[in-house]
Amino acid sequence: MKRRQFLKSSVATAGFAAALPTIVTRATEKPEAAAREFYVLSLFHLRRGPKQKLFDNFLREAELPALNRAGVGPIGVFNIATGPDNPTVYVLVPYKSLDQFATIGMRLRDDTEFIKTGAEAMNAPATDPVYVRYENSLMLAFEGIPKLEVPKQTVEKKPRLFELRTYESHSKKANKKKIEMFNIGEIAIFRRAGLAPVFFGETLVGAKLPNLTYMLVYDDMPAHDAAWKTFIADPEWKKLSATPGYTDAEIVSNISNVFLRPTPYSQI
Repeated sequence: MKRRQFLKSSVATAGFAAALPTIVTRATEKPEAAAREFYVLSLFHLRRGPKQKLFDNFLREAELPALNRAGVGPIGVFNIATGPDNPTVYVLVPYKSLDQFATIGMRLRDDTEFIKTGAEAMNAPATDPVYVRYENSLMLAFEGIPKLEVPKQTVEKKPRLFELRTYESHSKKANKKKIEMFNIGEIAIFRRAGLAPVFFGETLVGAKLPNLTYMLVYDDMPAHDAAWKTFIADPEWKKLSATPGYTDAEIVSNISNVFLRPTPYSQI
């Protein structure tokens, strides 16, 4: 794999940003949108074998330090605990603005330390690539949680389990209604029930549109089960979820989730 090709497929690239449709402009028309972060979630599908370690080393020693030097972070790197397509590495990168996102590819190309440290991965031949393929999605943070929240477990260096959930809708109008539902009350009920959020994002560019994606964190699976049980029994949730216009039958067409474990060097 040539270095130029590898750089183009990094977790955030100028090429991806240049291809953004007008929906991004519409999503940022409101003044308050300026304070909301953008997220790039990348899924790198790997092959079992030695290239898994090479890709891990590339992220740990080259990619994350370079992004941090460019003022980007904290960055999450996760492996699948329970879910499809294993091995797949999930990389979550927050950006303060579209401009920061759009220029990061050029900054990485000018970072000599990044080029040097990541040379082995970036120069991998086409006959023995570092990964099979990758997928990117670009999201805009919800108004109700405008910035990524680093879990207390991360700060305290404790074990943690992440749940990544995606809600698809049958139309953009329905998708916006579900986002509204989270902003006006559901996120607050989550917090009260012990469902600690990391981020909530409206997917602007990606697969299975229209959809929203969010991430929750737990100490372990028993904590996950207990928190969801508390949430489902919450009187305010029962009232909100039964309100006309907010019922699942009206605004949610499919829900998917995957459980993730952070790598030792993940900053989330």
